[in-house]
Amino acid sequence: MADDTSRWGFETRAIHAGQRPDPQTGSVIVPIYATSTFAQDGVGGLRSGYEYSRSANPTRTALEEALASLEGGRHALAFSSGMAAADVALRAMTRPGDHVILGGDAYGGTFRLLDKVLAHWGVEYTTVDLADVDTARAAVQANTKVIWCETPTNPLLGIADIAALAQVATVAGARLVVDNTFATPYLQSPLGLGADVVLHSTTKYLGGHSDVVGGALITSDPDLHEQFGFLRNAVGSVPGPFDAYLTLRGAKTLGLRMERHSDNAERIVEALLGHRKVTKVYYPGLADHPGHEVAAKQMRRFGGMVSFSVAGGEAAALEVAARTQLFILGESLGGVESLIEHPGRMTHASTTGSPLQVPDDVLRLSVGIEDATDLVGDLLQALG
Repeated sequence: MADDTSRWGFETRAIHAGQRPDPQTGSVIVPIYATSTFAQDGVGGLRSGYEYSRSANPTRTALEEALASLEGGRHALAFSSGMAAADVALRAMTRPGDHVILGGDAYGGTFRLLDKVLAHWGVEYTTVDLADVDTARAAVQANTKVIWCETPTNPLLGIADIAALAQVATVAGARLVVDNTFATPYLQSPLGLGADVVLHSTTKYLGGHSDVVGGALITSDPDLHEQFGFLRNAVGSVPGPFDAYLTLRGAKTLGLRMERHSDNAERIVEALLGHRKVTKVYYPGLADHPGHEVAAKQMRRFGGMVSFSVAGGEAAALEVAARTQLFILGESLGGVESLIEHPGRMTHASTTGSPLQVPDDVLRLSVGIEDATDLVGDLLQALG
């Protein structure tokens, strides 16, 4: 980070870290540097360190400084998507013959990357229940280089103990990567719990308005940061300056939005628990959730994602998804508007037939910031 912002509170950092007024014009908002190249004062004479926007761009730099500050890390890199960030992270930390431990309830895109892309490159993987630290420890092999953890998981909201997994990784000589997309840096700080790398799909809560696609890697390890940066520049998986601007704008209100997302999710969970057509509710804020105690220890609140199982199986679940009016049927999550989806047919279709296959009676909600009474009413009418 360019400045020491650690003394500031989260909301202050979200608005000011990396976002100083423009020295030439006084603009309080970081300008969109819509340029591909920068004038040089002689061969090798760079002005302020910029030469070509694939390598670095001032708008993107501001976003990266803000993300590093919000996650409590020393370094951050922004990417064109969350999957681009995941690809660079795994390629930087593994070689053919290396082994990755992946959570048994991981995002379908991450599973696809390992199973359909990196496996052909010679990277091995094992899926395990990372909520069980002993199981994770037993899965370690001599060639294990990465433990890849989501907490909460997508879509069944499983919880893993980040500090405990960090110890497993340290003993194994491996790196712990935490996908913090669901929790966001407002609700959870993996680096402070011992993780080596934090990944975000900034498309989701950090952007927050369903109008930009992006990703990020944050670390305090300078060697890892250098490797990530080299690969990103080599393959060109960078966000444009307008994408960086939109993500930076969204991050300014992250704290406010996460409080409202969490408030609304709690109201919806309460309504679903008592409904005769709902057989199970997945939410780490519930006292009987198997990961509740760990979540309460490492999270500020429990977030805006809720999943539930519908009596009657897949057909009934699809019918509920088709009947909502405020909850928009769509993939992605983390925007101000509420979304509903069927993971088995949509976001997690790539896991069909694998150990990560999602039960076909499950629906996933991304609870927005609308009026909670309206959202509850919409779900109740859809359930019938």
